[in-house]
Amino acid sequence: MRKATVLFKGEEAADIWQEKDGSFGFRYRDAWFADPLRPSIIFRMPKSQQEYRSEHLFAYFFSILPEGGFRKRLCRDLKIDEDDDFGLLLRLAVEDATGAITLKDVEDV
Repeated sequence: MRKATVLFKGEEAADIWQEKDGSFGFRYRDAWFADPLRPSIIFRMPKSQQEYRSEHLFAYFFSILPEGGFRKRLCRDLKIDEDDDFGLLLRLAVEDATGAITLKDVEDV
């Protein structure tokens, strides 16, 4: 399993991971969920204690990945398989993220 912490404006808000079978999971951290002042960070995944599951990378995260020729060149330069959406996300959202959501503590579990 590959896993990362999702930060919202620099604060730990959730975890995202990819299982060995290729499916994905997302869950808000308990402290984030318990604080009524903390917002949902992704519109289609409201703040909840439930674990969100998907066979594909969640739409929000997929939407921040590059496309086309830029993706091909970037994957080649980073030595990442072009079909490895999660691997690309982990590299880009940790090192070159823009906006309120970033990733950290990338782990191979």
